[in-house]
Amino acid sequence: MNGCATDAGRDASGLHAAGPGAAVVIRADRILDGRGAVLTGRELVVRDGRIEAIAAEGTTEGAVVYELPGATALPGLIDTHVHLGWHFDAATGRLGSAGPTNTAEDRVLYAIENAWNMLASGVTTVQSLGGPEDVPVRDAIARGSLPGPRILTSILPITAGSGGPEEIRARVDTLAEAGADVIKIFASASIRVGGAPTLSQEQLDAACGQAREHGLRAVVHAHGPESARRSALAGCRQIEHGALLDRETLELLAERGLYYDPHTHLIFENYFVNQDRYLGIGNYTEEGFRQMREAVPIALGAFREALDVEGLDIVFGTDAVAGAHGLNWTELVYRVREGGQDPMEAIVSATSLAAASLELEETVGTLAPGFEADVIAVAGDPTADIGALEHVVLVMRGGVVYRHRPLAGTP
Repeated sequence: MNGCATDAGRDASGLHAAGPGAAVVIRADRILDGRGAVLTGRELVVRDGRIEAIAAEGTTEGAVVYELPGATALPGLIDTHVHLGWHFDAATGRLGSAGPTNTAEDRVLYAIENAWNMLASGVTTVQSLGGPEDVPVRDAIARGSLPGPRILTSILPITAGSGGPEEIRARVDTLAEAGADVIKIFASASIRVGGAPTLSQEQLDAACGQAREHGLRAVVHAHGPESARRSALAGCRQIEHGALLDRETLELLAERGLYYDPHTHLIFENYFVNQDRYLGIGNYTEEGFRQMREAVPIALGAFREALDVEGLDIVFGTDAVAGAHGLNWTELVYRVREGGQDPMEAIVSATSLAAASLELEETVGTLAPGFEADVIAVAGDPTADIGALEHVVLVMRGGVVYRHRPLAGTP
């Protein structure tokens, strides 16, 4: 049976017809393993949701075969910072609110829609930072009841309003009990109001220390050097945004083994394109948008500086909010074309390195025997032209094909 001998334009969840125990084979011009290697003349063999082998091309029989000439197979992308439930209300067209037009059930449905849009674009794992609607969506996807990326969620954040060290420890306890996969901490204000520190060293020590007591990672919203430095000293796991970081602080992150998750493009571009849908809500003011526009070259400069810091692990995250889900790949394109990152390094940052930051490095992010079969294929070669990530022709998560759109002219 050949999986390409069907209507080339449709999604292909129905093509995964091999049945339990049978093999599914993916053949593309090249395979990127997610760790920097390029394999040619090989095929991916998937069985029971995992990669069984990377074999010589044409050697596996009795399988559903996806022939993808002109394409590149690689691990599904891993976005370490999204907001799954953020959406524009159907009734108003503006940023979602908690008003009567936007119930808890509505927010879950919007989150499901966002999850599908990201999966269809090639993102097979996300870390959502976060909202209560994440939990039922995460659990339904994990059960196989809904299509979507693997979800890790913080549920709710730690903020300046969470109180002193003891209150913060108690809040971490509550989040852990509620099933949080990660603890999200706001250690600085938004870039729209200057990004100044909002938590003391003692508060951060309490938050990150208590997270460790529960075996949870702590990721920290920290725009400026002081908030990032306090987070590093507190033993936190990852710095989010970091638009205003200097070299000294970036070197401290590397020295302390923190991951750096900069957001250089999509978050800004999405806000600017949808300005009328945000303006007037909270700190989305004219002044806030002015500060964001001024921050664009500064954030890009911090990213370029980070590329030059030895030992600093830079992962892929977008801060995808309302309007951005499914456009996650544009962040990688910008990092390469405007930031100067090597294309293969960018791909590794969104696959095996991102998986390591989530403590999933033995499960996803790499195409190798024993790993979960989270595989995407794109038309062309993204190591030569990173823009190929836009043209997704196959999405498989956990061995199930959710999208299959062969190139025009292929059988």
